[in-house]
Amino acid sequence: MSRPGRLPAAPGREAIARKGWLAAHRWLLLRRACQLGLLALFLIGPWFGVWFIKGNYSSSLTLDALPLTDPYLLLQMLAAGFVPAATAVTGAAIVAVFYLLVGGRVFCAWVCPLNMITDAAAWSRRRFAIKASHAPDARTRYWFLAGTFAAAAVTGTLAWEWLNPVSIAHRGFFFGMGAGWLLLAAVFLYDLLVAGRGWCGHLCPMGAFYSLLGKTALLRVAAPRRDACDDCLDCFAVCPEPQVIRPALKKAGQESPVVYSSLCTTCGRCIDVCGQRVFRLTHRFDQRSSS
Repeated sequence: MSRPGRLPAAPGREAIARKGWLAAHRWLLLRRACQLGLLALFLIGPWFGVWFIKGNYSSSLTLDALPLTDPYLLLQMLAAGFVPAATAVTGAAIVAVFYLLVGGRVFCAWVCPLNMITDAAAWSRRRFAIKASHAPDARTRYWFLAGTFAAAAVTGTLAWEWLNPVSIAHRGFFFGMGAGWLLLAAVFLYDLLVAGRGWCGHLCPMGAFYSLLGKTALLRVAAPRRDACDDCLDCFAVCPEPQVIRPALKKAGQESPVVYSSLCTTCGRCIDVCGQRVFRLTHRFDQRSSS
């Protein structure tokens, strides 16, 4: 067992021993399949002429019938003084309702292609025992979010979209990365050398927006077998927002075993790495606890 306060360098070993490698990486593998599958659906059209989805992560048309628009982008458009098309409003409403129900930051863990970069940085920090961390206050992301709307209003343009790493990554797959690689490398190096989970957990305005959108989400992670917790800290080591675990796991301020925080990305890594099977994916009204 790890000493209190010290995170394990190789979380999940006990889970692999008790559950097997596949079960100890089930949610991680499902997330990668979802991220890469969505990316493939976007790229198969321009690469091979088979158009399942037209557009990008911000605005798309699926099967020439279903419009989907990032509501964060729509709000930037309104701030910039643009009048969005009716299909954009409809698409934003569809996306907003979906994330209101399942959790806004599901986007961060299951859709956003940048997640693979930040996960790689987190793994590298653990692998090479990099301890340096100079992360800004976690509320910085909300100031950054407000700043993107202010920039749109002042410039009359979608200013943030020229710097948004998600947009840059998507454009890079279509037209070549060019200097875009430098921004993606900067995100990786920032998370690796400066602040663990620094981009997603402290700076990203998209993550900030989707955390606000998911406050009443039904889909939740819970810790129904928290009495079986052996304080190995593996879940804290892999969680991109580890502060959300403690209230449910340690009854710190709440009796419910449900992780209610909208900052939870529902990535499922805590479920994967826990050898005691403390966690499970459930809904916000599931209050069951078991020993």
